[in-house]
Amino acid sequence: MQYKTELFIGGEWVAPRQRGHIEVTNPATEMPIARVAAATAEDLDLAVKAARSALPDWKAFTGAQRAVYLRRMARAVEARKDRLVHLQTLNNGKTLAESEYDIDEVSNCLDYYADLAEKLDHKQGSPVELPVSEYVSQTHFEAVGVVGLIVPWNYPLLTSTWKLAPALAAGCTAILKPSEITPLIELEYGDIAREAELPEGVLNILPGTGADLGGPMTHHPDIDKLSFTGSTATGIKVMQAAAQSIKGVSLELGGKSPILVFDDADITDAVDWICSGIFLNTGQMCSATSRLLVQEGIYPQLLERLKEAVGQIKVGDPFAPDVTMGPLTCRPQYEKVLAAIENGRHCGARLLTGGSAGNAEMKGFFVEPTVFTDVPLDSDLWQEEIFGPVLAVRSFSTEAEAVELANDSPYGLVATIVTNDETRIERLTSALEAGHIFINGPQALFVQTSWGGVKKSGIGRELGPWGLEDFLEIKHTTRFLK
Repeated sequence: MQYKTELFIGGEWVAPRQRGHIEVTNPATEMPIARVAAATAEDLDLAVKAARSALPDWKAFTGAQRAVYLRRMARAVEARKDRLVHLQTLNNGKTLAESEYDIDEVSNCLDYYADLAEKLDHKQGSPVELPVSEYVSQTHFEAVGVVGLIVPWNYPLLTSTWKLAPALAAGCTAILKPSEITPLIELEYGDIAREAELPEGVLNILPGTGADLGGPMTHHPDIDKLSFTGSTATGIKVMQAAAQSIKGVSLELGGKSPILVFDDADITDAVDWICSGIFLNTGQMCSATSRLLVQEGIYPQLLERLKEAVGQIKVGDPFAPDVTMGPLTCRPQYEKVLAAIENGRHCGARLLTGGSAGNAEMKGFFVEPTVFTDVPLDSDLWQEEIFGPVLAVRSFSTEAEAVELANDSPYGLVATIVTNDETRIERLTSALEAGHIFINGPQALFVQTSWGGVKKSGIGRELGPWGLEDFLEIKHTTRFLK
């Protein structure tokens, strides 16, 4: 299979000015896949100039005109679905089933924002009700401008599309920085853009390191807004840099999300939702429900069933159809997760199951799904995001105690509630500090709903109409009637 390995600037594939490259690795084998161009500040300047040049015409298009391009891109994604699924599993380590789901959601997202782009036309010039009759006022929506999109490696193409689709729908032009760990699938957007006949310069794709490219993006004076998904620590640096030029910023950051299971829950269902919430994508999710709170009445029975279910998770080659959990995506993350597990062994928690690296005979960044119980509240295992298949468990007695434990975190991205008591659900949805709450089910995320968190989990919202609004400026006209 041939891979795209150059930079995509102004509608063309070009070599980096410094001729630097990044080696991309298969996390299941630790073998190199390809050498990809590494952009630096010089390449960024060219991309920003291309985006700035393309902005006036793209911004002047109607929403309906931009929707045509978004739908062409959606059809191009569908046409190369098999290739994209293969690339994601190869470079990221997701199972085939997970990759197939992601790619389907990519085309759905493009179609959704095509619809919103069309609706935006009908909102332009909408009247504002005023308290006097001598004036009339109207609301107009305009693209923010040139936007920098910085995305992580855990959901590469999907996270990019969550940003790119609304940005293009709004009339922005974009510089997309994929993670240097998983750039292969996002570079495919270059050919997709060309196939969709997207005007040159509207989309530019620059793989590169955080130091050589991400940092310059956050400081660049001609980038009007930054949208970043990644760790809270890096998000703080992005926000600090953006403040120097009062640049708009959206941040989708980390989490240490709780799942609350009450005595009246169906244990079989609860165990299924617990496992999907922490072991999907090998636990590499900012929304992973990595803190499990179980009411005392079912605590022993649930732990027994949970241990049994975790033992049935098959870890291995993500291309194998019967494998349910692949490797971690890169060596640094692999080493971080193993260190967190080792710390868990010494913090006073009890290891229920797992706790080891993959089979010694296997190459790759494999880690067993791991569960610790009776985890101390002041331990890193309970407090810090691990970003891997590691679950921390505690029991609780009352609803009030469960809420206190759930909210005792600097993060607030998601929470999951498992109970059959409808009045309790109403109380909990009000009391829990989270941007998205899942009730009696897995984390089924729809493009029509919002995504983002409170506290240190970020600023702003992606998806839904809020995702489009994030790339729009509001302008009012107020006319005096003589």
